[in-house]
Amino acid sequence: MEFNGHESDNETDEEGRTPTKVLRTEIPNNFFNNRSSETATAGVTSATLERETFTSTSKHTVDLLKKSRPPFPWFGMDIGGTLVKLVYFEPKDITAAEEQEEVESLKSIRHYLTSNTAYGKTGIRDVHLELQDLTMCGRTGNLHFIRFPTQDLPAFLQMGHNKHFSSLHSSLCATGGGAYKFESDFRTMVELQLHKLDELDCLVRGVLYMDSVVCSDPSGECYYFESPTVPERCVQKPYTLTNPYPLLLVNIGSGVSILAVYSENNYKRVTGTSLGGGTFLGLCCLLTGCSTFEEALQMASQGESTNVDKLVRDIYGGDYERFGLPGWAVASSFGNMMSKDKRDSISKEDLARATLVTITNNIGSITRMCALNENIERVVFVGNFLRVNTLSMKLLAYAMDYWSKGQLKALFLRHEGYFGAVGALLELINHT
Repeated sequence: MEFNGHESDNETDEEGRTPTKVLRTEIPNNFFNNRSSETATAGVTSATLERETFTSTSKHTVDLLKKSRPPFPWFGMDIGGTLVKLVYFEPKDITAAEEQEEVESLKSIRHYLTSNTAYGKTGIRDVHLELQDLTMCGRTGNLHFIRFPTQDLPAFLQMGHNKHFSSLHSSLCATGGGAYKFESDFRTMVELQLHKLDELDCLVRGVLYMDSVVCSDPSGECYYFESPTVPERCVQKPYTLTNPYPLLLVNIGSGVSILAVYSENNYKRVTGTSLGGGTFLGLCCLLTGCSTFEEALQMASQGESTNVDKLVRDIYGGDYERFGLPGWAVASSFGNMMSKDKRDSISKEDLARATLVTITNNIGSITRMCALNENIERVVFVGNFLRVNTLSMKLLAYAMDYWSKGQLKALFLRHEGYFGAVGALLELINHT
């Protein structure tokens, strides 16, 4: 028995705020210890030695960073079944000497990516997610988040070829199934080798990193819905993932993977389901004639799933009190479509809404069972299915809270589907 998606209809898009975080490398206090001396000359000599030691140590540290970090540009890529997610680090501390030495292809790539918010007809840079003044591997800059449909990957590869990307790098860190599927295309079209990374490793690493660098922002990376079972009081609140373990990490992309995370390096895939974001969009395209995820969500927001689904009250005439099932719970998704009269009376918007509720309810049900089996009370939902999809987020929050009697808390992250790409970027700068 599931929710009918009718209890939390006042969806609002909470996007638009740009989280920022400045990381600075602080110099230890012991570099500036004031030691007394017997004579003024000794004091001057001591201070001079300290300055020379500090300068030497700092120069050595900078030299080590320069040797260990990879050449620009810095990218991390997650090639999924539906979307390609790209994370790009734009350095903002380029020196005059570095600028003089930069080759034209590097300048061209940086200018193209940062001066546009759209690339062709389908590529999008999510400006509201940009992280400004971020320090990575000793460099300060902005982190950009870009996405485009996987079916348009050939156009991206052509762009990389035209801008001579292979003259700057011989390999690219990538994760997701597409890193395997399209490996030969990268090699033949762009002359790049893909450094293929496990997608679940990248996902966990990206989630933990992003939460750590955005934690000082008032809105933070992580949030939840307060009072999810009372629609008129349901509001979004920031949540700090202090001591986050254990947690259940639910990644909703084309399909769904559910991970139990016990520490940064100790996690396992518990289970998953083939019914995910790709299922929602595919069915909506078939049932309504829509062509994009945004269009499908817009239609769903205007529909009524109870016209399509058979509810408990349609069978019992009210609640099923013996087992505590409310009359508004879904007894059979799309159950009303057995009736020709019902089929003739519904709208495309109703079908889109019912499809969204069906997929979301299924994910929520499986997640709750996994949480019970693993004895975990904190559930984090991520993935591009949740992008601009407040309806599903509120439905998941409602389901987790209601069926667990308040024991399970559903948490969400602002950068939704980009964590795999972030994990790939971290692999580039940490292990080059």
